Amino acid sequence: MKVLHFYKTFFPETYGGVEQVIDQLAQGMKKFGVESEVLTITKQKELKSSVVNGYHVYRSKSSLSLASTEFSVSAFKDFYYLAQEADIIHYHFPNPFADVLHFFLNIKKPTVVTYHSDIVKQKNLLKFYKPLMNKFLKNVDCIVATSDNYVNSSDLLEGFKEKTKVIPIGINKASYPLIDANKLTYWENKLGKNFFLFVGVLRYYKGLYSLLDAAKGAEYKVVIIGSGGIEQELQDYVKEHNIDNVIFLGAVSNDDKVAIMQLCLSVVLPSHLRSEAFGISLLEGAMYGKPLVSCEIGTGTTFINQDGVTGLVAEPENSKSLREKMDHIWNNPITAHTMGENALVRYNELFTADRMVGEYYGVYEELVRDNKK
Repeated sequence: MKVLHFYKTFFPETYGGVEQVIDQLAQGMKKFGVESEVLTITKQKELKSSVVNGYHVYRSKSSLSLASTEFSVSAFKDFYYLAQEADIIHYHFPNPFADVLHFFLNIKKPTVVTYHSDIVKQKNLLKFYKPLMNKFLKNVDCIVATSDNYVNSSDLLEGFKEKTKVIPIGINKASYPLIDANKLTYWENKLGKNFFLFVGVLRYYKGLYSLLDAAKGAEYKVVIIGSGGIEQELQDYVKEHNIDNVIFLGAVSNDDKVAIMQLCLSVVLPSHLRSEAFGISLLEGAMYGKPLVSCEIGTGTTFINQDGVTGLVAEPENSKSLREKMDHIWNNPITAHTMGENALVRYNELFTADRMVGEYYGVYEELVRDNKK
């Protein structure tokens, strides 16, 4: 079986949550004999295919960027060629250009859409895109959401429940590096221990201004790993408001990220908008047995982080509420340790890559089988 994934960006240009899901699927499907390929759009001048973690990634040159979406003239030819060889086309939503390719090229292969997020920011453009979007979701064979929370709170998915399955995102701990003592010592000397850690691209929906306000005057440090987006604005905000216990590390290597995560007290994800559909950094924190802090936004973040069990859940865009949750974890180490243990148990039960890959393989098999009838 051969599966073609299509998404607007991919490694090494971007390292977001969708890219990580595709990577985990592509690697994990090998044990089932499934060959995975990825087609993405790139702004790089040097265009060529490459092998990433044992699977092929093909890149079409971007012709236009509009509303966080890349459009490509050459992708019509590239997608058509790759789709002919595939048994399953796996789209990752939202990506309006995928809808265009799907209908323009009259794709007749079995199709899966992983529904990562509602469209939140581009509300004006959504009015024009909505007819195509609805036609696309109606036409594909199967929609996969990442949590019951998101299905039950998404107005759009409400109309497609009969074809929607829920498969939680999973990550494979074995794919994460083992960290030697020297690296841990280096970061402990630099950051200390028992700090709160945020990991992610510094996007508008991550609730980072609330985190900065919550951190001001606290006796603990807040460490921020990530770059891009509103990075400069956040750094300016810290200087303007004399917040001296927040450390911006920018983008770091995977080894450094894991070392820092092992040293932290808690992983915090204060996202306040539904663009944060799941929260890979929360999963990573759970995988390393850390208590979690997140906000209630009706998405997968509170599917991962159960309030009072695996961590604490604050009100979105409420720095006072966020500070109270962080203070509670800081001031109650025994409770925090128990929450971290519970987070690890929940990860092992629900959020391993093996579980995710196995459930997707079941979807692929069913679609291929039905296509042959």
